[in-house]
Formats: sequence, C-alpha cells, structure tokens
Amino acid sequence: MDQTKLAEVIRLHALYLASGGVEGERADLSGANLTEANLSDADLSDANLRGADLRWADLSGVDLTGANLRRANLRWTDLSDADLSDADLSDADLSGTYLCWADLRGADLTDANLTKANLTGAIRS
Repeated sequence: MDQTKLAEVIRLHALYLASGGVEGERADLSGANLTEANLSDADLSDANLRGADLRWADLSGVDLTGANLRRANLRWTDLSDADLSDADLSDADLSGTYLCWADLRGADLTDANLTKANLTGAIRS
C-alpha cells in the first residue's frame, strides 16, 4: 500500500474514532502489505489488520486497542510502548518483535509465535 493511501486510511479512521463511528470509516487494512511502514503514534484502535504484513514496521507508541491482528505478520516489528490491550493476536507471527513496555492486558496471544520476541517490561494480565 502506498504512503498516500495509507495516510488517507489513517485520517478517516481518526475521524471515525473521534465521531464515535458517525463520520469517517473504520480502518480496514486486512491483508495489506505494510512492510517497513512508519505508523508510530497512530491511533489504530479497533482497526482491522487481520493478515496484514507488518514486518519491520515501526509501530512504537501505536494504539492498537481491540485491533484485529489475527494471523498478522509482525516479524521484527517495533511495538515498544504500543497499546495492544484486548487486541486479537492469535496465530500472529511476533518472532523477533520488540514488545518492550507494550500493554498486552487482555490480548489474545493464542498460538502466536513469540520466538525471540523481547517482552521486557511488557504489561500482561
């Protein structure tokens, strides 16, 4: 996905969140190729990222509360300080991912691959 389209999806999602769903639209990035994308500090709470390829992406500080990341490829992604509370990370590939200080309370990590993931300081339930 090119940066212009991604910026528009994020803008519409912010409007969706701010208006309680009345304006804008919920981000649907399912299956999107977001390899090496810089999404740091974006609010992607409640976004659909199911099956997205987020390898080597910068998601530090991102709000992913309740996001659908089922089967997402998050290998070697920076998720430090990200809010992943109540996110669906089942079957996600988190190998080598930097999850330092990430909020994982209520996150579904069923069958997620956490091989070599860095969970230093991560908040878990």
